[in-house]
Amino acid sequence: MTETASPPVPTGHEVIQAYLKTLDGSPGVYRMLDAQSQVLYVGKARNLRMRVSNYARPSGHSGRIARMIRDTASMMFLTTRTETEALLLEQNLIKQLKPRYNVLLRDDKSFPDILIAKDHPFPMIRKHRGKRGKEGAYFGPFASAGAVNRTLTQLQRVFLLRTCSDSVFESRSRPCLLYQIKRCSAPCVGKVDAEEYNGLIADAEQFLKGRTTRVQADLAREMAAASDAMEFERAAALRDRIKALTQVQQGQSINPQGVTEADVIALHVEGGQACVQVFFIRANQSWGNRDFYPKTGAGAGEAEILEAFLTQFYDDKEPARLVLLSHELENPDLVADMLSGRAGRRVAVGVPQRGEKATLVENAARNARESLARRMSESATQIRLLEGLAEAFALDVPPRRIEVYDNSHIQGTNAVGGMIVAGAEGFLKGQYRKFNIKGEAGANSDDFGMMREVLTRRFERLLKEDPDRETEAWPDLLLIDGGAGQVSAVHEVMVGLGVEDIAMIGVAKGIDRDAGKEEFHRVGKPAFALRRNDPVLYFVQRLRDEAHRWAIGAHRAKRAKAVSTTPLDEVPGIGAARKRALLAHFGSAKAVARAGINDLQAVEGISAQMAQKLHDFFHTQS
Repeated sequence: MTETASPPVPTGHEVIQAYLKTLDGSPGVYRMLDAQSQVLYVGKARNLRMRVSNYARPSGHSGRIARMIRDTASMMFLTTRTETEALLLEQNLIKQLKPRYNVLLRDDKSFPDILIAKDHPFPMIRKHRGKRGKEGAYFGPFASAGAVNRTLTQLQRVFLLRTCSDSVFESRSRPCLLYQIKRCSAPCVGKVDAEEYNGLIADAEQFLKGRTTRVQADLAREMAAASDAMEFERAAALRDRIKALTQVQQGQSINPQGVTEADVIALHVEGGQACVQVFFIRANQSWGNRDFYPKTGAGAGEAEILEAFLTQFYDDKEPARLVLLSHELENPDLVADMLSGRAGRRVAVGVPQRGEKATLVENAARNARESLARRMSESATQIRLLEGLAEAFALDVPPRRIEVYDNSHIQGTNAVGGMIVAGAEGFLKGQYRKFNIKGEAGANSDDFGMMREVLTRRFERLLKEDPDRETEAWPDLLLIDGGAGQVSAVHEVMVGLGVEDIAMIGVAKGIDRDAGKEEFHRVGKPAFALRRNDPVLYFVQRLRDEAHRWAIGAHRAKRAKAVSTTPLDEVPGIGAARKRALLAHFGSAKAVARAGINDLQAVEGISAQMAQKLHDFFHTQS
């Protein structure tokens, strides 16, 4: 009996045309799938029948759309009540499915805020990232942690607000260094009362709202009054604050005067790559900028890229009242409605043609153009290095994804494995991973065993999540920090898992552990070295050092966490708040263990029942 090959699955505009019989003019979302049922493209439509009929034409398409139609074997449809609902559904599906022909925003990091907490008589000011769930006043978003830190430093110099945690605040008996260098008013030890401190908080909020002139005038009046009352020390302190505020205002001379609140977004496309530059303007101040490099969906146009970026970027972020753009959108009213619905207020979207707003967009566009040029130059260099790496180590093709592994521990304690990832775009930090060593290898300081555990866990998970290797999560090359022993241990793991086609190289320090004399180990081949000034050698050293930095950082974080643990963590019912209260009251966990029931009850939040439980816990331990 002979087997006959199954006929090829039909694809193309004729397949799409067959769906027109079942569609009406409803708004909705459509998905185009290939012969393997992989989603090629997700789109929205005000009128599904009309949109799909465009794809059913045999000609008249751009090269990108023609390729997509050629690969389409089937389609799926979801109708919605409005086009805005279709737009939201489209972006949710794009984020979930990551289709090949869609524009994809690859950076989904949240942006930090400044939080003035209002749950304490002396509110603290600090950086906040994530959901705005804590009681207090939020100011943001800022483009980066660096922008937040610079602003916090300015606020400390001008308004002398505390940045310490509540537990540190409660435990202070004398002022800290920040008081000595005039960065804090030391409310923790009574150097300022609650009324005066809250006046400082109010001034800081006015500053963050852009009302610096009013704050400066108030400080000047207070300084004059203090001088008239011959309170010269207070007058001098106010003078220093006015001087600091003036310096801050001079540093903000580039800030817009006529734009109170806006997100300025500019796009530059070149060579099939795109850069979007986003500037945040709040309270007439520039709160930093961030560049993004969306995947352009196999050649999408500028209007489509920018519209897709906006809908994905604001998926979990609140837009400003004004969004200034460098290019016109395909559906500006629809995008404005979506952003307004997300913000709960009106959001205006536009492309300014003249004046200060146009200047802001031009500045953002220039930054986008320069950022993309730098990235393309770096990518070209990186590609040359990957080609050199393939030649040096006799790889079939330059690797697209390199995974580098290292372990870190101190005599087996707090053992951690680290994995970093690199490719044509450099280090892919969002894909780095840490592995807490769980087996006996960590306790026994068994480096080979630790490497076996890390690689086993990594590739068992890959085999479970993507057995057919359809995603880009599979590496082409493994770099192991170690010599022949580590390479042999990893090889055993890979053979046992049935993954034997991934190239693997061990990087070991050479004679006298001198950088530049590294030896490279491969399975079944003799060790070798590269010449000392070889760019590929420097490239491998950078990869190895980055893996070492990442593993060391993970180990130190784990060790610091272990140092901060106390026997109180093991007591049922003792959470973070009660633990802080007990340590603040008694000074140490050892003192808590020695305390009597009555002493324990004197701590806020410790009931008679909890005091008895604490006492029993420490006095029944063997």
